[in-house]
Amino acid sequence: MNSRLIFIPMLGQVALTFIMMLFMAYKRFSAGFAGRLARGAYKVGESPDVPSDVRLPGRNFVNLFEMPVLFYVLCLALYMTRNVSETLLALAWIYVALRVVHSLIHVTYNKIMHRFFVYALSSFLLLGMWIIFAVELYR
Repeated sequence: MNSRLIFIPMLGQVALTFIMMLFMAYKRFSAGFAGRLARGAYKVGESPDVPSDVRLPGRNFVNLFEMPVLFYVLCLALYMTRNVSETLLALAWIYVALRVVHSLIHVTYNKIMHRFFVYALSSFLLLGMWIIFAVELYR
């Protein structure tokens, strides 16, 4: 299998991160122009007075630099060791899809149990991918 294929789901995750960055900026600027943000609301971080609909995209953006970092590292490790398989490639795409669903839940209706379920599923999937990688690496 062509190991470079692992970069395609990686690029999907990168695209999600940039889309959320743009959405966060849109929400912040819109709220600012509408007078919904106090001057200096972001001067030293995020003020507690920032409305939740403006705060959520920022929180989601930060979240995309937490667990997904392990996804990026795994993809690079798979490529470097030439251990990309059809199974791991499919799991990588499922991981990205789950992260998209998580982000959509987070910035729309934000039902905690739905968001938690998708987050937990994506985290356990990523753990499984790491276990497969470790087993294959030392096989």
